[in-house]
Amino acid sequence: MQKMLSVLQRHLSRLWSRACVNRLDSTAACQRVDVSLMAGETKAGMEYLEPYGFTSTAHAGAEGVALFLSGDRSHGIVINMADRRYRLKDLQTGEVALYTDEGDHIVLKRGRVIEVTTDTFVVKAKNKVVLDTPRVDTSGEITAEKSIVSQSEIQDRVGSLSSMRDQYNSHTHSGDSGGSTGQPHQRMR
Repeated sequence: MQKMLSVLQRHLSRLWSRACVNRLDSTAACQRVDVSLMAGETKAGMEYLEPYGFTSTAHAGAEGVALFLSGDRSHGIVINMADRRYRLKDLQTGEVALYTDEGDHIVLKRGRVIEVTTDTFVVKAKNKVVLDTPRVDTSGEITAEKSIVSQSEIQDRVGSLSSMRDQYNSHTHSGDSGGSTGQPHQRMR
């Protein structure tokens, strides 16, 4: 019985191994990874299977799990790569994050808040960007290369565009003889 358990344990140990990334090739449809396994074993060109809709190219030193179907070490796959050197820490229970080694991250926080941290945030939309929200706040400037169109009032800290228009269209000038010249001929629209 002991001998049988030992054989079974040895067979099961051949099914999987902790893997450390030596090199990763992301040019193929399925990434290929060279890894170091336990007990000094190395494997080159193993397929790295990623979850649908997500991809990343890990640095050398990242860790994963190597699986060998039927214990056949000649062909295996790597799954679930992680890199503890760059992992975000101190997330609250239930929070989810994407992150890079450069410190960029997107955190789906508690309270239904999504926080993006980066140096430059670029949105490439072929047709348009829609912000379906009652309010947009910024602590900096807004710059537009083309016109800004508003279906509503435009205001600054002094007044609104329509109040400026009303004031301009109703103002008069004093004439040389002290009388009023009337309202402007060209009205602001």
